[in-house]
Amino acid sequence: MFFPRVKRNLAAVFLPVFLTSCPKPPPPQMEFALGTVCSVNLFEGGKNSIYSRVFSRIREIDRTMSAFGGDFQDLLGGGAARPGAETLVSGIVAVNGKAGIEAVKIRADLIGVLETALRYAELSNGAFDPTVGPLVSLWGIGTAAQRIPEDGEISAALALVSWRDLEVDREAGTAFLRREGMALDIGAIAKGYAADEAVRIAGEEGVKRAIIDLGGNISALGWREKKKSLPWRIGVQNPLGERGSYIGVLAVHDMSVVTSGVYERYFEAEGKRYHHILSTTDGCPVDNGLLSVTIVTESSIDADALSTSVFALGFERGKALVDSIPGAEAVFVFNDRGVRITGGLKEIFTITDDGYTLY
Repeated sequence: MFFPRVKRNLAAVFLPVFLTSCPKPPPPQMEFALGTVCSVNLFEGGKNSIYSRVFSRIREIDRTMSAFGGDFQDLLGGGAARPGAETLVSGIVAVNGKAGIEAVKIRADLIGVLETALRYAELSNGAFDPTVGPLVSLWGIGTAAQRIPEDGEISAALALVSWRDLEVDREAGTAFLRREGMALDIGAIAKGYAADEAVRIAGEEGVKRAIIDLGGNISALGWREKKKSLPWRIGVQNPLGERGSYIGVLAVHDMSVVTSGVYERYFEAEGKRYHHILSTTDGCPVDNGLLSVTIVTESSIDADALSTSVFALGFERGKALVDSIPGAEAVFVFNDRGVRITGGLKEIFTITDDGYTLY
């Protein structure tokens, strides 16, 4: 669901008090992109030129993969469009504009992201669907236009959601939505791709230790302290608590940690919460007893897609999907404050909030 979203403020990153690198690297840098605040902290080998390269790439991905051609603040209903915003027409916007008409030539990186999106659509039997755009626009959750749609509106939007009607031709370099009114929205995967690109650039530049935090999509490069082999400590957001509060801690290195949950973007009406993860079965926010799902993998694009897929599938089917993917692990948080984890996390996940029970 892309953009706007201030998604996945899932984690607190616990950083070392003392850094041993010399000379002292530049301070961490932040920038608003991808519909959220992106933070990059290069702890070893960081230079201003590397920060510049990383954020340039993030902005490029934003322009290419955003589902909106206008300014983010316009969509939220506040602020004036930044100068030149009208020129930022993305690859996704172009494909959506030609839905049912013709295939559109797009960049190779977008081809790859769409292919990955289609793979997860197939793996999840459509619970993850990159053509969910009509539903996202209809509900407008997180924008000034958010509302509860009528049943007939939901049915009409659902009829336009079908990943099987997205054609991606790698050889021709094109994407095509077969039916008029269809629309791509790859917000559930593009931020993960951007995090992977940031890690790739940092590695190419010789950075040994870094934390990439794209609105809570966290990638940890290297070790917190290499000499002592100390991992980074990533806090998993308490879905019922304040931002920055956490239920437990993951100890990881060279991994990505991504969460999808009911607390990320939502509105309340008549005493009910309506969150942004929409079911491709009934067109409404997913309601299956889960508060959040956290995925741990080496690849952030996989963690991003899996967190949405698994949350939408629910515990049983979601866990089966995680178990089928080598190197993927998950933390499930339920409405009753129960927590379940997959086997690979037993040694690296610790509950820290007494209000939650691991079982």
